[in-house]
Amino acid sequence: MKLKITSILTLALVASFSFFAFKPKADVYTVDVTKSTINWEGKKFSGSHSGTVSLTSGTLGFNGKKLTEGGFVANMTTIQTLDGGKPNAGLDKHLKNDDFFGVEKFPAANFVIKKVEGNGADVKITGDLTIKGKTNPITFPAKLTWNADKTVTAVAEKVAIDRTKYGIEYKSKSIFSSIGDNFIYDEFTIDVKLVAKK
Repeated sequence: MKLKITSILTLALVASFSFFAFKPKADVYTVDVTKSTINWEGKKFSGSHSGTVSLTSGTLGFNGKKLTEGGFVANMTTIQTLDGGKPNAGLDKHLKNDDFFGVEKFPAANFVIKKVEGNGADVKITGDLTIKGKTNPITFPAKLTWNADKTVTAVAEKVAIDRTKYGIEYKSKSIFSSIGDNFIYDEFTIDVKLVAKK
């Protein structure tokens, strides 16, 4: 009887290893950082600011044409304000200090895909976003386009991020209720465009 149970357990173990061994491996596409962009916009009571952040690296993994994994790393030391196309070096310096992104200590932010819903061009992505060493889940819609040059483009627009979840509390009305109209909204948005090739 003991031999029979041992044999059954052995077969189950072998079957488990076989299942994982034959799991299809994703085709990994590497993000071309020279063709990919991150644009951001932050708002305050009296107006708004917008600009860019450069990408350091990224990947997208597919089974066939189904997105299954991936992510990207942003170089926070490159954050730049371009209000109406005009640089604002003073604001750039403030965004890089500890009131905001503290880039000397936290030079990179990254996003890792954890779940993808949908099997076509329009998908819903859930993943972990890490800023200033703090990680929180975010979910957003994205659009995939397969291009004639065998690249794939992934675009997500107006992805809302609550900065207070990452310890960025400067002039937040939800943290400092007595600040009056001199506040900055907790949420900022990013538009992400990733162009990747196998």
